[in-house]
Amino acid sequence: MSDRHARWRQRLTAIADLGQTRTLRTLRPTGPVTGTLDGEEVLIACSNDYLALAQHPDVLNASRGGGAGGSRLISGSRPAHRMLEALLEERYGRPALLFPSGYQANLGVFSTVCEAGDLIASDALNHASIIDGIRLSRAAKVVVEHATPSAIPEATTLIALEGLYSMDGDSPAFADYPSHPWLAVDEAHAVGCIGPEGKGAAAAAGLEPDIVIGTFGKAYGASGAFVIGPPELKALLINAARSFIFTTAMPEPVARMALAGMYAATDARREQLEARTQFLRNGLRDLGWHPLGTAHIVPLVVGGKAIETSERLRQRGVYAPAIRPPTVAAGQERIRLTVSVAHTETQLSKILDAFGPAQSSI
Repeated sequence: MSDRHARWRQRLTAIADLGQTRTLRTLRPTGPVTGTLDGEEVLIACSNDYLALAQHPDVLNASRGGGAGGSRLISGSRPAHRMLEALLEERYGRPALLFPSGYQANLGVFSTVCEAGDLIASDALNHASIIDGIRLSRAAKVVVEHATPSAIPEATTLIALEGLYSMDGDSPAFADYPSHPWLAVDEAHAVGCIGPEGKGAAAAAGLEPDIVIGTFGKAYGASGAFVIGPPELKALLINAARSFIFTTAMPEPVARMALAGMYAATDARREQLEARTQFLRNGLRDLGWHPLGTAHIVPLVVGGKAIETSERLRQRGVYAPAIRPPTVAAGQERIRLTVSVAHTETQLSKILDAFGPAQSSI
């Protein structure tokens, strides 16, 4: 084999030596929470399709139109973009701007809003997209201990938080954070599910952050993302956010699916998600497990047994991959269960049976 790519092989070897090799598997859905994984029937316990809208008839039937053909600044906005932003603005009461993905939204926001001389305080468990956006900023940064508002420096210009942390299932105590810095909250895992009209964890706490980032690819069953904020923020992102300016806009079928998903995300679905979540959490606690957080993301820290636990779950017909470093810290490996409104109590009981009592250390 040629040495031309030897360095890449060395890096792959190093990843393998750390036990961090990742592989792609083929999941063919047969329903909102069922499918075949590499040919084996499984109950899906790891999807972010919290409101079971990804296969909802209204969302699927909304898919029409074509690709955007370029950035909105070059190829223009499609009517679907305008309609989706209008619905967001009606719901949040402030301007909205679409991005093709949540990653691009966070890159755009955090690389744009602050300048040299500013200080960004970022929670230690923030998503990689927030971290990368901050790295692209010319501002100074300080990483503060997770959910520790007292650690925010007085000189902070902007605080970066998540509304619902995807690996811990918890939300910040928003009221305890200082009010003088700007506040940016990534509500990717909360929008649609938490708060009035599904506006997120900050809204549930009665707070209106300066910046809200949300996604359509989880609870709303589509793809893409949005940013909510004052008029100055939207104008600034249109004029200065590189991940908005220099990328092809959201395809029109996706925008129409997101629009349908927002309409289908009803209070009834949110209430059902809460009931299903409590059923699973109560069942796990009865078995002696200690799930983190309180929401529809249900993490169970199992440490070095994560891969073994995930494999045994799969053998029992439950698909829930192990979460390993660098996604979480060494020693904090976990199984991250996610609840869907489509899970029946019978299916949730199957997940509980697959885990069994905690002391059995499956």
